[in-house]
Amino acid sequence: MSEILDMAVKALSEKLGADGIDGSIKFEIEGTGAIRIDESGASIDDSEADCTITAQADVFQDLLAGNLNPTSAFMSGKISIDGDMGMAMKLGSLLT
Repeated sequence: MSEILDMAVKALSEKLGADGIDGSIKFEIEGTGAIRIDESGASIDDSEADCTITAQADVFQDLLAGNLNPTSAFMSGKISIDGDMGMAMKLGSLLT
């Protein structure tokens, strides 16, 4: 497993706390793999999701660290979103 993916699962699990989210979001990290967040929490998983967000590894790390605003990242083209935009907004509020 990738160190980036392992770090991401840990960071997202801490942000989620004991609760998952209603629905599913997949974060595809280009050239690295995917993280899926759902009602059971965060895991390394590339299965289908309600919303898929794609970004480079450095952009993803900046989002997790709070150094990059998710809305700004989307508006500037640093991330792309496919699927349910409402689910993407849930992730945005989780990351800020």
